[in-house]
Amino acid sequence: MEPTVTPETRKQAQRRLRIIAGQLQALEKQIDEDRYCMDVLDLSMSIQKALRSLDGIVIEGHLRTHVIEQMTGGETERAVGELLRLYKVQGPAES
Repeated sequence: MEPTVTPETRKQAQRRLRIIAGQLQALEKQIDEDRYCMDVLDLSMSIQKALRSLDGIVIEGHLRTHVIEQMTGGETERAVGELLRLYKVQGPAES
């Protein structure tokens, strides 16, 4: 299937990636400077949260494009299989 990313999804994902890149550079600097462990952990957890946010942007884009196309184009099992695979890898949302 051809990639079909909407311009808005691409813009949001690129913005999120620039933020993550800056955070990674800052994390590397903290480690190089032997910063306090809690500072390093705080930034690391912020990066993980930013990555989850990026995942959300990509998942929403996938649902709004590919999944709809698959469901309306007779590829229901493929759509379900992909979403189940994602769910199994990611696991259920934490409460």
